[in-house]
Amino acid sequence: MTDRSLPPGLHRDTLAVRTALERSQYGENSEALFLTSSFVQPDAETSARRFAGTEEGFTYTRTSNPTVASFEHRLAALEGTEAAIGASSGMGAILMMCMGLLRAGDHVVCSRSVFGSTLNLIGREFGKFGVETTFVSQTDVAEWKAAIRPSTKLLFAETPTNPLTDVCDIRALADLAHAAGALLAVDNCFCSPALQRPVELGADLVIHSGTKYLEGQGRVLAGAICGSAKLVNEVFAPVVRTAGMALSPFNAWVVLKGLETLGIRMQAHCAGALALAQWLETQPGVARVYYPGLASHPQHELAMRQQSGQGGAVVSFDVRADGPEAARANAFHVIDSTRVLSITANLGDTKTTITHPATTSHGRLSEAQRQAAGIGQGLIRVAVGLDHIDDIKADLLRGLAGLSTPA
Repeated sequence: MTDRSLPPGLHRDTLAVRTALERSQYGENSEALFLTSSFVQPDAETSARRFAGTEEGFTYTRTSNPTVASFEHRLAALEGTEAAIGASSGMGAILMMCMGLLRAGDHVVCSRSVFGSTLNLIGREFGKFGVETTFVSQTDVAEWKAAIRPSTKLLFAETPTNPLTDVCDIRALADLAHAAGALLAVDNCFCSPALQRPVELGADLVIHSGTKYLEGQGRVLAGAICGSAKLVNEVFAPVVRTAGMALSPFNAWVVLKGLETLGIRMQAHCAGALALAQWLETQPGVARVYYPGLASHPQHELAMRQQSGQGGAVVSFDVRADGPEAARANAFHVIDSTRVLSITANLGDTKTTITHPATTSHGRLSEAQRQAAGIGQGLIRVAVGLDHIDDIKADLLRGLAGLSTPA
């Protein structure tokens, strides 16, 4: 069956429901799920060409699959890049990126405020193989510039960060990277392409944990890199083919369908998060609220420019306390007092989640690393889902109302 080609200039919401491979001969309206490990070839000569890469065609799902390809096409369309490549998880995508781009003697400049596993992967694991990393302030462009060396190959940041929602200036970092002959990669997990498209601000690569907002309901793990066709096909695809961090067809299909509601979900998430952040600022048991949508956020104006005027779905806050031990006790009290929110470190779900970053997402870091990243014992992260905002407030108030706070 021959599809009508999509016209140019479609809006992101339309691309999110229409971009995919052509329909099969059966004319399915919802994209098909191809659960097969391999594909039968019509003859040996065709098989040889396809395995050699001189002819398009599917051979083995570790290297390519129609469902995975549909997800990759759709995500690339939403991010505005030439291509995308799926991975088994967000961390798998970062691993793929580093394996494809870096070798012994290379240097990376990375925000010290990125996700804890990212800090360990780039700084510790790749350090074993001779890759050096300098961790810098998320927001100080001068510090990024001073850290660049002749051997610098990659600048890496996530924006906003997890969990303090620090925002970096993507265009400024892209200019620094390109002047040094390096690439800028941006983890766009918190905003998703519904709010932010880093390539429009000069980024070369966009990293995703599809587990989060792309999928939207906490069902599967997935990851992806978006970028130029040359990097995707010539640098990253061989890594996946050899190392095997491939995205499963079922997970790709779930995220593919999740993308169809991404735009409307992110609007609802953002509205709820802003309302919650504004309410938290009025609570006596809260010392500080971290949310880019608030005028009190130090990068509020930058965030509004980069993130389509939205603050995102994640709100973090410090509870009031005298000292780290009291702060941890108060944070645990608030979390344990909830009856509606899900106590889990995942985010991007329709269900609102709550977690204590110092003992979960950043629990494997040293205390010095946590302090450098600003992760205190009194910090709580709430990823606002689609629960009614009044129920979220009431659930948090159960714990906040009973806190013992400094006089």
